[in-house]
Amino acid sequence: MQYATVTLTWKTGSIHPLDELFASIDGVSIESIRYVSPVRDGEYIELLTFRGDPARVRTRLADSSHALEYGVSDGGDENQCRGVAYVTCRNEGLVTDLLAILRDHDIVLDWPIRYVEVTEPGVRGLELTVIGPGEAIQRAAATLPEEIGLEVLRLGEYDPSPRPFDADLTDRQREVFDVASRLGYYEIPRETTQAEVAAALDVATGTVGEHFRHIETKLASAYARGEPGRH
Repeated sequence: MQYATVTLTWKTGSIHPLDELFASIDGVSIESIRYVSPVRDGEYIELLTFRGDPARVRTRLADSSHALEYGVSDGGDENQCRGVAYVTCRNEGLVTDLLAILRDHDIVLDWPIRYVEVTEPGVRGLELTVIGPGEAIQRAAATLPEEIGLEVLRLGEYDPSPRPFDADLTDRQREVFDVASRLGYYEIPRETTQAEVAAALDVATGTVGEHFRHIETKLASAYARGEPGRH
């Protein structure tokens, strides 16, 4: 069984109306899609987390013809800057094609799906992981609509055993983290130094320090979300 972690990109509004709706709310952005599932012919439900004012989201959902039913909460955030939305929508836009591709090729999504920053103006992006036979994943990628851009981030044998809080690390960051852990950098007291980790990796000490900063930021963010790593 294989997994593939990829980034999908598209022009704003072309995936489905709910994405366009959230993109148009000032000060609000979708953080991750926790789950999507068909519920009846022509409709599906979507559970997502967002950054911004939940009151603005409620107002726009109430005015939208695409949101048939919805619920919005503040996610327990005292500062009202993070919320959760549960929305029943009509099957419209490219999201319908994407869900059909997964179904037709017998591959599954490893939730959640995260929105990522894209430097090109007017373009949106999602990072997601799919799991299934390698041949099925390749066939699914080949049948993506032409409006969808695809960048492969990671490929490999799927391992269901959890590795806490490292889902967002790049392959290089994983390597640095694994070497540092093996040498005892994260033991108390520390059993090695950044210089020794750098020597083991044959890179400059400053390079290792930069990797550590990115790694620790990502691990802290994942810990705050309470989302363990996948592989």
